[in-house]
Amino acid sequence: MRKSAGLRKAEIVSTVLEMADQIGPDRVTTNAVAKQIGLTQAALFRHFPSKAELWGAVAEHVTDTLATAWEAALEDVSDPLERVRALVAAQLGVIARTPAIPMLLFSRELTTENEVLRGAFRERLGVFHETLAADLAAAQSQGRIAADLRPRDIAYLLSSLVQGAAIRWALGPRTTSMEETGLALLDVQLRLLECRKDR
Repeated sequence: MRKSAGLRKAEIVSTVLEMADQIGPDRVTTNAVAKQIGLTQAALFRHFPSKAELWGAVAEHVTDTLATAWEAALEDVSDPLERVRALVAAQLGVIARTPAIPMLLFSRELTTENEVLRGAFRERLGVFHETLAADLAAAQSQGRIAADLRPRDIAYLLSSLVQGAAIRWALGPRTTSMEETGLALLDVQLRLLECRKDR
C-alpha cells in the first residue's frame, strides 16, 4: 500500500535525522536519503523540491518537538527553580530521542548554507534562553540565587551546560543516560548559584 504524502514526508524527515546522527548532517545527501527509504531521488524531490526545503522541514519538526516538550514539562510547575529543572530535563529528553540535534547546531549546513534552518534553531533556542532567564529572575527575586548574578548570564551558562552535555553524549559511546548526567550537572550548577548566608 502506498503511503500518503504526509506519512512519506514524516518518514523522510525521520530518515534525515537518523542519518545525520549516524554520518553527520553535512554528509547527508538527498540521494542517500532516497536510497535508505527505497525511493528514487526524483520521488524524494516530489515531496521536497530542494535540499533546503528538506532541511526546513527537519528544522520545523525539531523545533515543534522542542516546543511541545517544553510546554508539557512546564505544565502545572510554578516553582521557578523546578521550572528550570523541568525545562532542562525536557530539552535533554528531546536530544536523547533525537541525537542528531547537537550535530545539526554545529553543522556547516546550519551555520553557512541554510538560513531557514539556522533561523529556526536560533529562534527556538532564544525562547529556551528567555524562559530560563525569566524563571531564574523569579528565583533570584525570592532570594534563592545570588543577587549579584544576571539571570540572562546564568541562562547562557545553563544553555551551554545543556549543549556541552549533549555533544559529549552524542559523540561518546552513549552508555549512560544523557538526562541523568545532564540533570546531575544542572543540580551542581544550581547549588553553586544558590544564595548562601555563609559566603
